Amino acid sequence: MTNEQHQAWFTHTYDDNHAAGKVRFVVLDTETTGLDPRRDRIITIGAVAVVAEEIHLEDSFEVMMPVEYNKSSVTVHGITRDEAAGGMEEPEALAAFLHYLRDSVIVGHHIGHDIQVLNFACEKHFGFRLRNRSLDTMDLTLHLNDEGAFAAKAMAEGFSLDALCSMFGITPHDRHTAGGDAFLTAQVFLRLLRAASGTSRRTLAALCQPYSVEE
Repeated sequence: MTNEQHQAWFTHTYDDNHAAGKVRFVVLDTETTGLDPRRDRIITIGAVAVVAEEIHLEDSFEVMMPVEYNKSSVTVHGITRDEAAGGMEEPEALAAFLHYLRDSVIVGHHIGHDIQVLNFACEKHFGFRLRNRSLDTMDLTLHLNDEGAFAAKAMAEGFSLDALCSMFGITPHDRHTAGGDAFLTAQVFLRLLRAASGTSRRTLAALCQPYSVEE
């Protein structure tokens, strides 16, 4: 994967005024060996596309990469060194993911960590960082909550992925797996898009706007 190949996908891409229904979103989750994006490794990437405000299960991606040894994070994601031994090597896995992702808008809950770890891996192997726009479902939830899109009592449990699944009546299957969390987040994202359609937050720029506590 070269910088030129990656950049070519953004020659004609989504602008600030695109409506959500005209955008290919890729809802993403990674499982890693730890929380330090500079030192820790990606173990799995799971992703599913949302297009025209529908989840497209046939347009999904999942890959596992080998790890040298088990770390404490195995208690969260359950993937051991032996289980990951047959995985795809990181450069090939990343290249496959980038071909799947293309210029899509990346979506995730607290997506900053996932993007950081992907950026460090892409810089290491390919010499570039992701150019994709990103949308944090946490930020969008906070914006919509401030704008009165939810019933006051609905947000009593907080804004975690588990709390949002509970609020929207989503059963949390395969929690803490990359593919499972991506699918759960995609279901939450659809509910957020429906809530946003009743507000002025309808363009891509408005949906992707970071949330600041100073607002």
